[in-house]
Amino acid sequence: MRIGGKTVMANRKPNVVVFLTDQQRWDTTGVHGNPLDLTPNFDRFATGGTHFYNTFTCQPVCAPARSSLQTGQYATSTGVIANGIPLAEDAVTLAKCFRSAGYQTGYIGKWHLGGAELGLKNWKQEPVTARKRGGYEYWLAADAVEFTSDSYHTLLFDTNDKPVQLPGYRVDAVTDAAIRYIFENRNSSFFLFLSFLEPHHQNHTDNYPAPEGYAERYRGRWIPPDLATLGGTAHQHLGGYLGLVKRLDEAFGRLLDALKSLSLQDDTIVVFTSDHGNHFKTRNREYKRSCHESSIRVPLALCGPHFNGGGRVTQLMSLVDLPPTILDAAGMAVPDLMQGRTAMPLIHGQTIGWPDDVFVQISESQVGRAIRTKRWKYSVSATGVDAYAVPDAGEYTEEFLYDLEADPYELTNLAGLDSHLEVSRQMKNRLLRRIRMHEGKSPAIRDAPVRHELDQRVVFPGDLPG
Repeated sequence: MRIGGKTVMANRKPNVVVFLTDQQRWDTTGVHGNPLDLTPNFDRFATGGTHFYNTFTCQPVCAPARSSLQTGQYATSTGVIANGIPLAEDAVTLAKCFRSAGYQTGYIGKWHLGGAELGLKNWKQEPVTARKRGGYEYWLAADAVEFTSDSYHTLLFDTNDKPVQLPGYRVDAVTDAAIRYIFENRNSSFFLFLSFLEPHHQNHTDNYPAPEGYAERYRGRWIPPDLATLGGTAHQHLGGYLGLVKRLDEAFGRLLDALKSLSLQDDTIVVFTSDHGNHFKTRNREYKRSCHESSIRVPLALCGPHFNGGGRVTQLMSLVDLPPTILDAAGMAVPDLMQGRTAMPLIHGQTIGWPDDVFVQISESQVGRAIRTKRWKYSVSATGVDAYAVPDAGEYTEEFLYDLEADPYELTNLAGLDSHLEVSRQMKNRLLRRIRMHEGKSPAIRDAPVRHELDQRVVFPGDLPG
């Protein structure tokens, strides 16, 4: 049926497209105050749709976060507590839910849930077998794109496990594949999960290879206050990183244009987010594994049915809440085993009962746990355990306490300060409640050594005595 020149499918279920970037800080976007005009497409999208202003990953490591995005469960429930662990074949995933509702399902880009061996010396260009694809039908992906391709050499594997080399810069190549999928499925209801490597670093060069001319635009310009203060590799890498963000936003604009050209924009829920952030080796020896805002805070906005004109939602949102929200918005039942909750009531202004904190699990760099409210950040860490193999610990020690109103970039650690012992006690109780709720455990948390004066230095892990 055609109405006003537009093809309308009667009783059509909304399409869903997830646009997932990798390692993108929230403050790369204009709607979060970045002054460099990196993300005009995302900014317009967020302003016209629903912008979840305070969104956080539930695990600042690639594979664990992605397992949560596919299942709505925390990493300790999916079992993917570190990179290199496959998602269980019987996991209840978004793809399986959408397939059961009659959707075409497709995955394009970086998967990172097939259990591939990772590392500069032992990576292998092998396809993810059908059993390990989380239930997606159409497939054009690789388990670890950072090891199977480069910025101008995109190698993915198709549904039949055949290698496919895509032309163009990698961001553009993956976007082109997504647009082709949308065009080919325009007359069906489809769920497409589009997953980029960018703006993650290219592992074998430890660099952020933006398209030619892009890194030069942003070198020596605005630097987030935490990176300007703490250093790390920001002065070396930030130009390339921001150039990647710019190209991603251009690709996002192209995808939105494709939906509009096919008259699908009113029938499609579009999601833009990232799996975690990036601290540029300021908090530990790598890029993301920490409790800090630079690692855990990410952009998130949705447009389309139910989300157009939703405005800015300021309640705290976790990525573990995204799968149930997507299912609910598409008119589907949310599986009971999902630990996240649908944010659809927030769209309608119903905030009663919504939690006023978010819970974060941390692995690989440490076995850590963190809780964040609108004002406070509290983090604990275990010692003497293998952070790649152990999902949790029986005992943790207080590591960080930050007042985010006074210190939004977390430059002054208040853990152990006698003036803040009551705050620490309250945050400890909040964290323990979350651990009991989501992990079914009741660990002990040792207090940080008491200090009577504020150390004006920036305090890092291991600096505190005891």
